[in-house]
Amino acid sequence: MQKERLFETFPPVSTKEWKEKIKKDLKGADYDKKLVWRTDEGFRVQPYYRSEDLGKFPHISIFPGNFPFVRGNHIKNNNWLVRQDILVENIENANRKALKIGLAGVDSLGFYFEDDFKPDDNSVERLFKDIPLDKKEINFAANYPLEIIDIISSLASKSNINPNKVKGSVEYDPISYFSLNGRFHNTAKEDLALLNKLHTSCKHIPNFQYLCINATIFNNSGGGIVSELAFSMAMAAEYLTYLTDSGLDIDDIAPHIRFHYSVGSDYFMEIAKFRAAKYLWANIVNAYGLKNKSNATMYIHCSNSRWNKTIYDPYVNMLRTTTESMSAIIGGVNSLSVLPFNSVFETETEFSERIARNQQLVLKGESYFDKVADVGAGSYYIESLTDKLIHNAWERFLNVDKEGGYIKAFKKGSIQKIIANEASIKDDDVATRKRSLLGTNQFPNTSESFNSDFELLKRKTKPENDGVQPLVIYRGGEKLEEIRLSTDKFAINNKRPVAWMFTYGDLTMRKTRSQFAGNFFGCAGYEIVDNPGFNNVEEGIAAAIVDKPEIVVICSSNEEYKDIVEPIYNALVDKAVVVLAGYPESQIDRLKEIGLTNFVHVKSNVLEELKRYQKLLIKEEL
Repeated sequence: MQKERLFETFPPVSTKEWKEKIKKDLKGADYDKKLVWRTDEGFRVQPYYRSEDLGKFPHISIFPGNFPFVRGNHIKNNNWLVRQDILVENIENANRKALKIGLAGVDSLGFYFEDDFKPDDNSVERLFKDIPLDKKEINFAANYPLEIIDIISSLASKSNINPNKVKGSVEYDPISYFSLNGRFHNTAKEDLALLNKLHTSCKHIPNFQYLCINATIFNNSGGGIVSELAFSMAMAAEYLTYLTDSGLDIDDIAPHIRFHYSVGSDYFMEIAKFRAAKYLWANIVNAYGLKNKSNATMYIHCSNSRWNKTIYDPYVNMLRTTTESMSAIIGGVNSLSVLPFNSVFETETEFSERIARNQQLVLKGESYFDKVADVGAGSYYIESLTDKLIHNAWERFLNVDKEGGYIKAFKKGSIQKIIANEASIKDDDVATRKRSLLGTNQFPNTSESFNSDFELLKRKTKPENDGVQPLVIYRGGEKLEEIRLSTDKFAINNKRPVAWMFTYGDLTMRKTRSQFAGNFFGCAGYEIVDNPGFNNVEEGIAAAIVDKPEIVVICSSNEEYKDIVEPIYNALVDKAVVVLAGYPESQIDRLKEIGLTNFVHVKSNVLEELKRYQKLLIKEEL
C-alpha cells in the first residue's frame, strides 16, 4: 500500500483564498498600503510569493554555469576569492604585508599606489619577492596601467611562469574618472585610446583584465540599485562600442573586463542585484556578435558600500559588512574585499583588517557559503526581485542609450539628476529616521566622542577645470555626524549640553517618551539625564533649577500634559530650552499660545531639528 504524503492530506489553498483571508484579518485596512512595500527602486513588492509566480520568469529554467549566467559562472560550487587591499607607501613593507596576509587566507591581493608612483621593473620585482605570480590573483590601482601590465608580463617570463596562470587586473576606467571629476584625465579620445594599447599588452597574459568598471560610484553617491545596474551597463556598453569600432573582436574584449560593485544593506535586493547584473551583461555582450557564449560570463569584484558606514559606534560597521558580504556571496561575486570597520574615519589597523579578512573566512570555512551554486535559486522572493531588477534596469539602460550613450547623457546632466534625486530621498529618510543608521540617527552611544582635531572629509561637489557636474561621493550619516562632532569640540572647553528628562505621571508613557527623547538628543552628542520620575510638578521644577540643564524635556502622557505643561514651561522657560516629548494635536494651539514651540516626536526631522537646537545652544550654523 502506497504511503500517504503529509501535504497531500491538506487541501490546496489558492492565491485568491490567501488574499481574501489576509483582507479579512486586516479588518478593513487597505491591503496595498499596509502590506505592499514600495522599494527605493520604485517597484512594488508583495507581502508573499507563491510557486506559481516562478512561471513568469524566463530565467528560471537556466542551470548554473549556463548562458545568460543569472545563476552564476560555477556549475558545482560558489567559490570566491578573498581579497585584501594594500596601500603601497613603501615597497618592502607592502611585500612583507602581502606575504603575511597570504598565509592568513587571502588569495587575491590589491595593490594601491599613490598618484605620483611610476612603476619600474625593479620596484615591482621587489614588491613580489617570494610571491609567485601564479599563486595569487594580483590587482593594481595606479596611474600607469600600461607599464604595470608590461612589467608583470616581463616578470612572469623572467620567472618561467606560465602566462596563462597569471590572473588579476589593473583598475583602469576613464569614464568613472570622468564621472567623479567632471572631466577626463587628458581628453576622452586619449583616455579611451589607451584601452587599445592595454588590450595589445594583455595578449601576453590573456587572463589579466585591463578594464575595471567602477560601479561603486553610483552606490556611494546615494543612487539606487536600478540606477547602479543601468548606468554601469551603460558605461560598459560605451567601452564595448569603442573597442569593437576599433576593430577588436567581442570574444577577445569581454574576458578582459571586470566590474567593481558596492554591496549595501538591503539584504535580499542586493542578492538579486548581482544575479540581475550577470543576466544583463551576458545579453549586452551577446548583442555585439559573440561567438563563444562562455565569454559572456561576468567577473564581479565587490566591496562594501561606504554610504551607510558611520564614524560613531563604529563596531556596528562590522555587523553591516557581515550581512552585506553574505548578500554579495550568495549573489555570486567572484572576489570580495571587506571594508574594515574603521576605514571611514582612520587608517585601517592590523586588528580591523584581520576582523575584515576573517569575516569572509568564517563565511567560507564555517558557514560553507562556497559549497552550493546559486543559493538563492528557487526562492520565490529573490527570483521575483531578480526579474524586477532586470526589467527596470534594462528600461533605464535603454533611456541612456536613446540619449546617445553614457558620456553624452552625463554631459547633459541626466544621470547626475537621477542619482541626486535618489540620494535626496535617502537623505530625507535618514533625517526622519525612516532609514536607520544605528548609532547615528538611532540609539547613539552617548559615552563616546571624537578628539578636537578630527575633521570629516569634505564632499567633492565641483567639477575640475570647468567640466560637467560630477557625482558627489558621500556617506548618509555625515550631516548628523557633523552636528555631533561640533558638540564634541564644543565640550572640550565648555560644559557639554544636557538634555534633562522631566518625567512625571503615567509610568509607561513617561518611560517611552524619555527614552525616545534621549535617543533624539543623543544623536547630537548631548549628555542625557533620564530621571526616574517625580512625585509632583513642583519637585521636578526644583530639581531642574538645581541641575541647570540646557534642555528640559517634559515626558508624560497626553492626558497629563493638559495640566502639567503650562506650569513647567512658565517656571523654566527663562532657565532652559523647554521641549515636549510627543505631539498632542488637540493641545497644540493652546501650547503654542503659552509660548511652547519645541516638540520631538516620531515625525520630527531629526537633522533639521538638531541643527536648530545646535544653533540655540552652541551658537553654530550647520
